[in-house]
Amino acid sequence: MRIYTKTGDGGETGLFGGDRVKKSHRRVAAYGDVDETNAAIGVAAATAPIEFETGLFERMQRDLLTVGAELATPDPERLARALAGPPIGDGDVQELERAIDRLEAPLPSLKNFILPGGAPKGAALHIARTVCRRAERSVVALSLETPVSAGILKYLNRLSDLLFVLARSANAHVGRGDVTW
Repeated sequence: MRIYTKTGDGGETGLFGGDRVKKSHRRVAAYGDVDETNAAIGVAAATAPIEFETGLFERMQRDLLTVGAELATPDPERLARALAGPPIGDGDVQELERAIDRLEAPLPSLKNFILPGGAPKGAALHIARTVCRRAERSVVALSLETPVSAGILKYLNRLSDLLFVLARSANAHVGRGDVTW
């Protein structure tokens, strides 16, 4: 199997289920932004210290593949066949909340905004957070046109919160404190 199919040369792409849409379609933008979030998390995971929260990074990336598959599959009957497991739901959101609570507990309370940056891993996580917020905006825009799972909307909202706390935690892990604004 070759990576290139030439079927997208005219500016269209195929959704799971066979429908073809323009690459500028809101659905494609939404799952593309989710894919970009996943890649940004991959960069953060690959940045030293590598051993920092590896299991959590992998879980987020696997969840985002599920989110992307859900967004790329408008036909509910085909969705079950497209997914490797269950769709994103409240249990996944609660796992993110538990991770936020665990990572935030040892950090100093914030009373100001902080400058995004710090150590390379923390800075990469701040970028992933902003990309995640863009993905969330794209999914909200899609939801104005067609139904989108409430679980996806909640997940992306909470994921950006987790990425913020992970950035702070990664910086603290290497002795870099927050720089307030």
